[in-house]
Amino acid sequence: MKKVSVCFVCLGNICRSPTAEAVMRHLVEEAGLTECIDVDSAGTGDWHIGEAPDARAQRAGGRRGYDLAPLRARQIEADDFQRFDFVLAMDDANLSALEDVCPAGAREKVRLLMEFAPQLDARVVADPYFGGDAGFETVLDQCETACAGLLAALRTRLGD
Repeated sequence: MKKVSVCFVCLGNICRSPTAEAVMRHLVEEAGLTECIDVDSAGTGDWHIGEAPDARAQRAGGRRGYDLAPLRARQIEADDFQRFDFVLAMDDANLSALEDVCPAGAREKVRLLMEFAPQLDARVVADPYFGGDAGFETVLDQCETACAGLLAALRTRLGD
């Protein structure tokens, strides 16, 4: 059985990337593809290692049926570039940080998540951290659309 793995990456791994992870896990489960698709998230920074996602992200996700509570922040590691088929950054700063630490042979794995949602005409997932609750709703909207596009691309890759 083919298997594909995805890691979503933002700065601290407490807002955008765990939201994307929860959304993608939900979509993968609904599609019956949990045996074929592994999903994780990480941050480029180390400030929040071991912490649960931001309470605002958890509340916003919970209202849409996503459980972020079990997730814990971690920092991207060198072996992640071997472990994952896709390392998807939330914005250009994180994309650049990933490219700086990525081994040369794995650069094609590093992309922006929003590449999978061209219909939204947004290059990056907006950072909600310093804003209000509406920002977390925007992140969910972006992640739901992009993760649906990603799942479609993964189905093609898996031959489903």
